[in-house]
Amino acid sequence: MTGGEVAGILVAVFWAILVSFLAVVLVRLAQTLRATTRLMAEVTEQAVPLLADASATVRSAQTQLDRVEAIASDVQEVTSNASALSTTVASTFGGPLVKVAAFGYGVRRAMSRDGRDGRDGRDGRDGAGAPPEQVRRTIVVGRTVPAARRRKRKD
Repeated sequence: MTGGEVAGILVAVFWAILVSFLAVVLVRLAQTLRATTRLMAEVTEQAVPLLADASATVRSAQTQLDRVEAIASDVQEVTSNASALSTTVASTFGGPLVKVAAFGYGVRRAMSRDGRDGRDGRDGRDGAGAPPEQVRRTIVVGRTVPAARRRKRKD
C-alpha cells in the first residue's frame, strides 16, 4: 500500500466515524423535537381552559368592583348627609342649649348665694368677713392619708 491509499483509508474511516456521530446526534435531536412537540400539545390543552377560567375570574372581579364602587359612593353620600345634618343640628340647637345651660347654672348660683359657698354648705368667710384662703387638698383614691402625713397650712 502506498501513502495515498493509507491516507484515503484514514479519510474514509474518519468520514464514517463523523457520519455515525452525526447520525446519533440527529436521532437524539429528532427524539427531543418529538418530546417538545408532545409537551407543547399538552400545555396547549391545559392552558386554554386555564385562560378561559382566568377570563371568567377577571370578569367576576370587575363586576364585584363595580358593586363596591357603587356601595362606596352611597356611603360617601350618606357620610356627607350625616355631616350636613350634624352641622345643622349643632347650629340649630347648640346655641340655645348652651344658653339654657348657662341660665340654669346662673339660677343655681343665685339660689345658693345665701352666705354659703354652695358646694359643701360651709360658710366661706372667716370671722372678720374676709374671703377664705385657698385650701390645698390631697386626694388619693382608695386610701386615707393619716393626719400626720397631711400638709399643714401656713397661717
